[in-house]
Amino acid sequence: MKKSRQVRPVAQSDRDFVLSSAARLFREQGYDRTTVKEIAEACNMLPGSLHYRYQAKEDILVDLMRLGLEQASIAVTQAVAGATKPAEQLRRGINAHLQMLVSGSDMVYVLLFEWRSLRGEARREMIKLRDRYESLWAAMLKLLAEQGVIRKDMDLELLRLIGLGALNWVATWFREEGRYSLEDIGDFVWRMIRSAVLEEREQRRTS
Repeated sequence: MKKSRQVRPVAQSDRDFVLSSAARLFREQGYDRTTVKEIAEACNMLPGSLHYRYQAKEDILVDLMRLGLEQASIAVTQAVAGATKPAEQLRRGINAHLQMLVSGSDMVYVLLFEWRSLRGEARREMIKLRDRYESLWAAMLKLLAEQGVIRKDMDLELLRLIGLGALNWVATWFREEGRYSLEDIGDFVWRMIRSAVLEEREQRRTS
């Protein structure tokens, strides 16, 4: 029986510091070119102390992604909870996801682009973590469809996959000094969704 990957218990503040330091190095140098020794030095730790917490560099990357997805889930959940109208919940969830993407966070960058560096069990665990976050969106879309907010002929799985894919791509081209502000992008995305996805009565309510 294959032994599961484990991270030794560590104080949350220490975990955040180690993972944010690792994320910065992964973003600057790339995951493959960053060594455990460099991560330890960035954290003012001995390599042995870091190894006590994380058995391998892959474990650091997986836990980094776990923390990033935890933060993303909290941000979207809180944004949605603040809205009473069903369609507004979707709009706020989209804006929260966009805000996270363009926050400049090293962790978000690694979450989007370095998961491809994982192999085997670590990659499978990462996919499970990603699916857990996407299940929030799947549940939200399902509820909106049941409430008659989203058109009945809409394929909810394709909507989620293509929708999140398009939103995530914003992180590759958005610039604060660029032509479009985050508000411009959020409004444009919402207008497209309102016209193509929502039932006509919901379009009128949110126009």
